[in-house]
Amino acid sequence: MAEKTEDETVTGTTVATAVEPDAQTAERPEKAAVVPEDTAAEDHAEPAGAPAGTGQGAAAVVSAVLGLVSLTGGWPGTVAAARETLVGQLRTAADASVATQIKEVYGDAWSTTALWGGLFALVALITGVVVLARPAFGAPGRTAQAPWTRSVAWAGVTLGVIGLLLAVLTYTGVLLGLPAAS
Repeated sequence: MAEKTEDETVTGTTVATAVEPDAQTAERPEKAAVVPEDTAAEDHAEPAGAPAGTGQGAAAVVSAVLGLVSLTGGWPGTVAAARETLVGQLRTAADASVATQIKEVYGDAWSTTALWGGLFALVALITGVVVLARPAFGAPGRTAQAPWTRSVAWAGVTLGVIGLLLAVLTYTGVLLGLPAAS
């Protein structure tokens, strides 16, 4: 026994609904349940609530913030430096020379702080460069990057370079090296 179907159009899609069989339409062929009318336009649509370039803008802000953290210090660097200070105190004998005490207690902590600052700077630099290079590898015909995104990404790259330079100079002792014991 064949069923009669009735077509309904709901938001650009044809939907077939079943109705009671009728003797006059028993020979009518059934239609597909769902037939999309225009899927090409839906393939390239942005998700609802997310404007184009949101991810790039967020990454640019993250780059700038990480660059700033590399210059001012962050919680992981502070905790790691405090840990190195404690380890240096535990390893240093009470009768060690002043130079040894300075190096073990303060030198390793200083280097650890510089290392963490350099790590934040490197991540900021890489993130900023990826945001700036992203449009070159994007889909053709996509909207261009917002000017503020490029500006903030450049700020992140600049802060990252400065932070990385300061971290390397501090780690090597060229900038603000440990005092010499006399």
